[in-house]
Amino acid sequence: MTVPDIVAPGLSVLFCGINPGLMSARLGQHFARPGNRFWPTLHLSGFTPRLMRPAEQLSLVDYGLGITNMVARPSARADELTRQEFVQGAEILTTLVDKYTPQTVAILGVTAYRTGFARPKATVGPQPETLGTAKLWVLPNPSGLNAHYQLPDLAAEFRRLCESLCR
Repeated sequence: MTVPDIVAPGLSVLFCGINPGLMSARLGQHFARPGNRFWPTLHLSGFTPRLMRPAEQLSLVDYGLGITNMVARPSARADELTRQEFVQGAEILTTLVDKYTPQTVAILGVTAYRTGFARPKATVGPQPETLGTAKLWVLPNPSGLNAHYQLPDLAAEFRRLCESLCR
């Protein structure tokens, strides 16, 4: 099963995960694995007024948010993906952004961004370039496998983006 894009015209933020995990693919829900910190991070950073469940993903558009993935192919780990898949995914994401014109695109994983967009020195945070007309941010990957960021640190990075939208 594929995980559908949650997208609508003119979103405030289109979050772009790396690729669906096996559980997400089976359920057709983004960030479905219980250990994934995306949903708690969204709430703690101020994007949603309450903690949402993956089954509620369609409700994100009510908050001006959407989700897609850089690579559609499910895998157990992101390191199973090829460079070519990231490059093709960046091209597909660019087309999606041109069609739906979100205000901001947030790529959830610095390595995915570096690889897909050939930006080897990119760091977490706002990027100097845009993606079409959208501002571009790189945020840490919320997977439980990303030990570099604990939940409070993830929430702080997501909050920086959330607060930048209110300026």
